[in-house]
Amino acid sequence: QVQLVESGGGLVQAGGSLRLSCAASGRTFSTYAMGWFRLPPGKEREIVTAISRSGRSNYYADSVKGRFTISRDNAKNTMYLQMNSLKPEDTAVYYCAAKYQAYRDNVPKNEYDYWGQGIQVTVSS
Repeated sequence: QVQLVESGGGLVQAGGSLRLSCAASGRTFSTYAMGWFRLPPGKEREIVTAISRSGRSNYYADSVKGRFTISRDNAKNTMYLQMNSLKPEDTAVYYCAAKYQAYRDNVPKNEYDYWGQGIQVTVSS
């Protein structure tokens, strides 16, 4: 089991920045690939970005490439999402997720095992 808690959300103007954190507790953080997903109002949940358990590989959705940066600190059991140049269409509830990987070090885009409770990010125009 792993518990995930997001923080750092809020209200920001278009063009601004926010940094989300996802603190993990429970089993060894470095055995989990991690991801950020979001649920925009009236839409389906979508993957934003993900990072391998070592941190060596990552994936970004086209809509956030060049603006968002995912990172992790395995010593602190924490994952981060730096969001720059925010747009109103980035408004959503953001979730962090963990996928257990005993031996693989790839970047999964689905079938995550554990989820945080979500945190609101609102970008005003």
